[in-house]
Amino acid sequence: MCLNHKANNMIYKRCIYLTLVMCLGMTTSINSQTPKIMQTTEVSKDQQDVLNAVESMTKSFNGKDIEGVMSSYQSGALVIFEPESPVTDTEQLRDMFLGAFSIDPIFEYPKGHEVFVNGDTATHIAPWVMNGTAPDGTKIQQSGLSIANLKKQVDGKWLLTFDNPHGNFLMNK
Repeated sequence: MCLNHKANNMIYKRCIYLTLVMCLGMTTSINSQTPKIMQTTEVSKDQQDVLNAVESMTKSFNGKDIEGVMSSYQSGALVIFEPESPVTDTEQLRDMFLGAFSIDPIFEYPKGHEVFVNGDTATHIAPWVMNGTAPDGTKIQQSGLSIANLKKQVDGKWLLTFDNPHGNFLMNK
């Protein structure tokens, strides 16, 4: 059976709506002191460890702690500072983060987190808001969707291997 374009578009929109409703319905708070994380029953140790790794990187970034930020990434990690512009070179990553510190950025995840773990790999998804101040005093506010992959190391630590804070880029094109 072949549906016309209008019917396909309506079905697509309903599927997106239902998916969003289902995801929002499953998002609950771990406790009042911890950011929200998607869960169907309870949060596994690995999910909590992934969330802790992301929060640690964010805390280091907000605190302009370049060593803390860099230690959150696996060697050769890919970071998307600007859409369609991946960076993997460690020194370039360091320079990009140091440059970002000049606007006194503060990142927050006001709508919670989704964490999916499959063996020694994980995906973290979260909408974010960043407030900062340019060197000339201009207030800056940005928002987006962070999509990050992490890998569990031999010592049990989770490190970022892919970090794209512009996961919503194609939706806004």
